[in-house]
This record gives sequence, C-alpha cells and structure tokens, in this order.
Amino acid sequence: MTDDAQDNNRDVSTQDEKVVRRELERVREFVKNLSMDDLKQGNWFANLLTFSLDRYVKEVNAGYFRRKYPDLPADAVVQERIQMAARYASIEGGLSAAAYTGAVAATIGSGGAASPLTLPAGGASFAVDMVYTSQLQLRLAYDIAVLYGVPLDVEDPDDLWKLIRIAFVIKSGEVGGTALMKGVPALVRPVVKKVFSKGTLAAAKSLPVVGKHLLQRNVIKFAIPGVGVPLSAGVNYWTTKTAGGHAREVFRLEAKLMEEAERIAASTPHHRALPWIMWTVACSDGPATTSQHLLLHHVTRHLRELGSADEALDELRAVIEVDRARVWGILQETEGDLQSIYRAAVKTVAVRGKARAKDLALLERVADLTGADHSAQAVRTEARGWA
Repeated sequence: MTDDAQDNNRDVSTQDEKVVRRELERVREFVKNLSMDDLKQGNWFANLLTFSLDRYVKEVNAGYFRRKYPDLPADAVVQERIQMAARYASIEGGLSAAAYTGAVAATIGSGGAASPLTLPAGGASFAVDMVYTSQLQLRLAYDIAVLYGVPLDVEDPDDLWKLIRIAFVIKSGEVGGTALMKGVPALVRPVVKKVFSKGTLAAAKSLPVVGKHLLQRNVIKFAIPGVGVPLSAGVNYWTTKTAGGHAREVFRLEAKLMEEAERIAASTPHHRALPWIMWTVACSDGPATTSQHLLLHHVTRHLRELGSADEALDELRAVIEVDRARVWGILQETEGDLQSIYRAAVKTVAVRGKARAKDLALLERVADLTGADHSAQAVRTEARGWA
C-alpha cells in the first residue's frame, strides 16, 4: 500500500470515529433515561424505535440517496451502506468494550446470577453498545428498503414489524448457518452464529419481547471470559454486516418482484382474468409462498390503481377455496391474445424457486386454454433463476 493510500485510510478511519463518537453521545443521553427494569423487561426497545426512526425517516428518503450517491446504482449504494454500518459497528465495539469487557467477562465467567446490567460501571456501557448497534442495524435495514424502492410506513404496525423482523433477522433462526456466514473469520464465527441462531422469537410481535431478545444477543456477544476489544469490534462488525446482508437479500427480492409485477400488469389487457389465474397457479401445490404473495400483492395494487379489475379483485378477496372450473370459464370467456396470461402464470410458479409436478400440470392446462406453447423445461429453468 502506498503512503498516500495509507494516509487516505487513516483520514477515513478518523472521520468515521468522529461520526461514531457523536452518535454515541446521543445514545448515552438516551440510555440515561432508561431504568434497570426498562432494560431487563425489554421496554427500552419501544423507546428506541421513536429515538431511532422518528426524525430519521423524515430525512432519509430516495432523494437523500440520489443527492449523496448521484451516479451509483442501487446495488452499489446498498453495499456502501452495509460496509459503512459495519465499520461504525466495529469502531463502536472497540470504544465501548474497553469500558465493560473485563467486568462482564468476570461476572458471566464466574457462573453467578448477576447480569452485566447489574454492574454499576460496565452496565451503562453495555446498554450503550446494545442501543447503538440495535439502532445502526434498524436504520441500515430502512436504508436498504428505501434504496430498493420497497415502501415502508413506520406508522403502520405491519410495516414496522416487517422492518424489525428483517433488521434483526428474526425468523427461523437459521441465518447463522446460511451462505451469509461466508467470509466471517473463524475467531468470531461461533459468536456471530450463536447470535443469529439462539433465542429466536418465532412470530412474537411484542416490542418488550424484542427488547429482551436483543438483550440476550448482547449478553451472548460477551459471554466468553477474557473477551477483548479486538473480538468485540469483530463481532459487532460481522453481526452488522450479516444483518445487512440479510436485509439486502429480502428487500432486493421484493424489489425484483415489484418490477415483475409492474411488467405483468402492463403486459396484458385481460385484467379480470389475470389475478384469478395467478392465484389459482400459486395454490396449485399447497399454500402459496411469501414470494408468490408479494408478486400477487403488487400486481393487484397496479390493477387497483388502473381501476380496471375492481370487481374481480373484490370477488377474489372473498374466496377461500378456488373453483378451478369457474376460473377456466373466465379464461374461455376472455377474448383476444391470451398468451400474456400464460406468461404471468409461469412467472407466478417461477418465483417459488422450484417448479413441481402439480405446478407444471396446471400450467399445461393454462397453456391449452390460452393457445400458448408450454415447455416444462423452460419453466424449470426460469424457476431456478428465482431460487
């Protein structure tokens, strides 16, 4: 590395540390207003949402990123935001760990019942670290949603829970064993994997439960006697990078589905038949997947905006069990070139990531009714592209 490059890296590191130290001051003020019970019972997390998001979501939008990164595509900006957040997490981990690492390790390592939050000196720094990294990962997930154009309204309980679930990788608890773990150094891999594979909340939507969950995660990070500042920084870096990678994967997929939905809605004038066929095919072999739900959701949203399928959508919304004979009747009554309907049906199967025998049989029936050429191999190939 040249001297100029080293100087540039040093300047970036110094600038990053200044940013982190400024935010840590804000976080410390926030932590001062929390009681010990707030932390232990998880009530701190509801306060964190207001502290972290209220002003942030008003300032950070698509226009903000266009001004900040005027010539970069979304994927590049997302990667930059993930790397920046991981750097900040690493710096904060090093700054905070020095204050409480020894006390936490001694307490947990002794096997005693005391938690880090009972420590008068280390407890405050422990809470600051937890709040800082939680805020960082929450905002990072929001950034990624904005960059991929996925609409999120933090005033809507469902959208807020979606953001929380994605930001903190709250799902099946399997993220620690997926490809997202690739590249994590051996030294910190066991801790990072444990953070993302233990204490999963299943479908719980209670904010105090989330607070307790995040508290347990932070305890896990430093439940190793003798843990030092380098490991603290490394764990913060890789947990933030892994969480960001998960958010990128989820929101990028939804962005792709949104693009596909717009193309599907624009590709055919047969808006009455379209949602019926898509839903019938989605349920061809058991319950539809989340990707299929999202695709249909965004297609129907476009159709609602066009106002050309309101009656069909109202009927579909009331249906529990699809009557395929009726759906085939709708197709037979539809005039004109219907091949776009078949292509939409293929896409509905493909986004599942795998085309199964019942899917292919149903697509063959749709092809017969629409006059389209059906190729099982072509459908399987397209599905592999979504796997």
